Amino acid sequence: MTEEQEATCAAATGATGGAAGSIGAVATLGVPGLGATGITSGLATIGSVFGGGMATGLIVTAAAPVVLGAAAYGLYKWFKD
Repeated sequence: MTEEQEATCAAATGATGGAAGSIGAVATLGVPGLGATGITSGLATIGSVFGGGMATGLIVTAAAPVVLGAAAYGLYKWFKD
């Protein structure tokens, strides 16, 4: 496996962890479960932490996997060099 492939795997692992964390946060912070009320209340709770509502919560939870994937990629490249 080349160094770039390993870095891509690190980014994918970070993004997967971020996605799992986002889904878990939405499921536990709102009404228990991943039904319509659970998702909307979870997103609204996350959004209220940042001073917004459900739309803000959606943006934050959608951005988490991207941010963690990029951070994992950057850290891998930094430690490898």
